[in-house]
Amino acid sequence: MGRTARPEGVLLAVLAVAAGYACGRIAGSLLPVACGAAAGLAGLGLTLATHTGSSVHQGLDAAQLTLATGAACCAAWAARRTALRLALWLLALTITLTAVVSGPTAGWAASGAVLLCSLAAARPRRLAGLAALALVAALGVLGCWAVAADAVPGGLPPSLRSHLTEHRLHLWQDAAHLAGTNPVRGAGPDLFAELSPTASASPEPETRPHSAPLQQAAGQGLPGVALLGAAFAWLLYALWRSPRSTPIALTAAAALTALAVEASLGNALSFPQVTAGAGLLAGLATARHLESPTPPPRPAQSRSA
Repeated sequence: MGRTARPEGVLLAVLAVAAGYACGRIAGSLLPVACGAAAGLAGLGLTLATHTGSSVHQGLDAAQLTLATGAACCAAWAARRTALRLALWLLALTITLTAVVSGPTAGWAASGAVLLCSLAAARPRRLAGLAALALVAALGVLGCWAVAADAVPGGLPPSLRSHLTEHRLHLWQDAAHLAGTNPVRGAGPDLFAELSPTASASPEPETRPHSAPLQQAAGQGLPGVALLGAAFAWLLYALWRSPRSTPIALTAAAALTALAVEASLGNALSFPQVTAGAGLLAGLATARHLESPTPPPRPAQSRSA
């Protein structure tokens, strides 16, 4: 909009989600069980191969394990043979245990929540389950905003404050200040590192505020936040209209909701493999089976001469 900005990162994230979604739709139509299992194994393998234990990659590890758990659970629900289904449930449990052993607290909590939600996904109705997950995501975003604006009643508990770290809280406050200064247009995409005093004084290079909603608000203003929320709402709508079974749709929704909460509290969406993986999982859960019978065409009504 006639100003200096670098929108390349946002555009690449959009392309990664679109490419992952297209691949998921195709793969889910051809081999839903095999592709879901492969996605779970790929997420687990990437986490083990790139795990360094550093705080910079904690968000990446947590997000990869969360999506891997969701993919394995979706494959388990899609499997027809009992032995194969048990093996896939064992894979999901292995991914969760890996998150407990090597990942941060957010990673194993999210993976465990996805596994438990998937096991209980056969009972609730689809619309009620999606509405509850949407509420969870909204509470995560509102909680992040309340902390950034220092509007938590009674202040933030010391245990939670130490877990989030003072550095991240200062980054959130800088992002909230930038968003409040220019709420309509924002400061410009990918300019947070130059405008944030905390990021400029950090010994490690910080280019993002470790929160996707705050990053959108600081860089692109209210339109960016609205578009980010609309993208998540569209994913839930696509899962509601999905031809796949309700347990698969709710499992994918639980994994994407956990990812949304992680993205609100960390830098999960800063990595292209995470955005592509989210699109892939959504595509797998909304794909239409090629083997499923299609409704016969309606006979043409004859017109009277």
